[in-house]
This record gives sequence, structure tokens and C-alpha cells, in this order.
Amino acid sequence: MGKGGGCVPSKKKISKSTSQNPPPIPSGEPDSATNDVVPSTERSIDTLTPANTQNLKLFIIFYSMYGHVESLARRMKKGVEAVDGVDAVLYRIPETLSEEILVQMRAPVKDDSIPEIPSPEELVNADGFLFGFPTRYGCMAAQMKAFFDSTGQLWSEQKLAGKPAGFFVSTGTQGGGQETTAWTAITQLAHHGMLFVPIGYTFGAGMFKMESIRGGTPYGAGVFAGDGTREASDTELALAEHQGKYMAAVVKKLVQD
Repeated sequence: MGKGGGCVPSKKKISKSTSQNPPPIPSGEPDSATNDVVPSTERSIDTLTPANTQNLKLFIIFYSMYGHVESLARRMKKGVEAVDGVDAVLYRIPETLSEEILVQMRAPVKDDSIPEIPSPEELVNADGFLFGFPTRYGCMAAQMKAFFDSTGQLWSEQKLAGKPAGFFVSTGTQGGGQETTAWTAITQLAHHGMLFVPIGYTFGAGMFKMESIRGGTPYGAGVFAGDGTREASDTELALAEHQGKYMAAVVKKLVQD
């Protein structure tokens, strides 16, 4: 257990004359066979248009218990803002553990300069996302899963459909889930109709360095926390900055081209 915290659509936009009136889907009531709620609104490709007329917004939303994921998030922000026309916004997700438990786990006090995301509805104001979280047995931490679970209304209206998103993670060991933690999180994006954007091997030579321990995979940046005392290495932070810059460029291309 860790200690630390798609395809690209065509560049041709659908004209507003065809996208403002999407065909309705049959029902907004529970399906009698599955008892699942059927979304009552179909979303069009217009979800790829900018959320505002100024700079594009890329939300970096993370959970970090011991600060490892936070260190990657801060460096990602630097990478995002190196791309002209894109702003990075850092958000924490709400803590689910009590203060008493956090004290027992020796978790440091959170930095108040990074606010908690006000509500799940805030996500509609972003043009893209980078979600960061530590692993719990090869999957995302419960705190981040609880946040995704709170986005049911956005799912039912498919308000996040078409928005690109990527992941970054923290694990305690080299075999602790650097890839599976991101891989298993893709299901959250799929149900929302979001576009998963991996970094592949775009980091170049940095992805092939073998002289030292390095977190991060083709799925996204990563850090090894060890017993909690290991800090992110220069290479891990550089990869995080690269992912921020890469993701900002993808968001800009998707929305503006």
C-alpha cells in the first residue's frame, strides 16, 4: 500500500446548427430489467467547446496524505502554465478520515493555500483534468473514489462527456501499482464519457533511465514513497512537469482546433 497521497476526436467541430438539438434518448426512468437509472439527457460533441471565453482551465485535482502526490501536482501546475492560453487550478478533494485517525497515521497538516474543490459541479467549469491519488492495493485511494462517487448527477446528464483527463499516482513500492492504479481508474472516465489521455513515451530519454529508481509509466507521472520518508526525485518531478505541459497542449488542441 502506498504512502503517498483516447482517442482524440476529429479536429472538425460539429456545427452548432446540428449540435444544439441532439436526438433524445427513450427514457429518464429506471430500467425495469436492470433497475439502473437511465440518463435523461444526451450530450453532444459541443461539450468540447471552451468552458469560458478566456484562458482554458485545466483542473489538477488530487488527494495526498503524506505530500508525495501533492509534490507532483505542484510541479504539474508549472508545466501546464508553460503553455500559453491555459491556466492550471489546483484542488484537493475532501478528506474522509477523522482528525483522530490522521493524527495516529502521522499525516501532516494540509496546506491551506490549496483549497478543497467546492463541489462536484465545479468540474463542468474545466476544459480538462489531471487527477492524482495514491494507491490502495493497486487501485485509487478511497478518498478519491468517494469523490468520483459523488459525481452521479454529472454522470446522469453526461456533463463531463468529451472532456480529456489524465492520471498521476503514488505507490509505496516499485511493484505497488504504478500502472494498475491508473489503469483501474479509467473506468471512472469511461462512464462519464471522458477521454483518457496517457503520456505514452513522450518524455523521451527520461522514460528509459535505469540508473536510479523512478516512478511514472506511460499512463502518467508517478512517485515512489517508500516508507513515507522518500521524496520525489528530480526525474519524477520533471516527468510530472512534462505531463502538465503535454496535457495542456492536448486540451488546447482539442478545444481550439
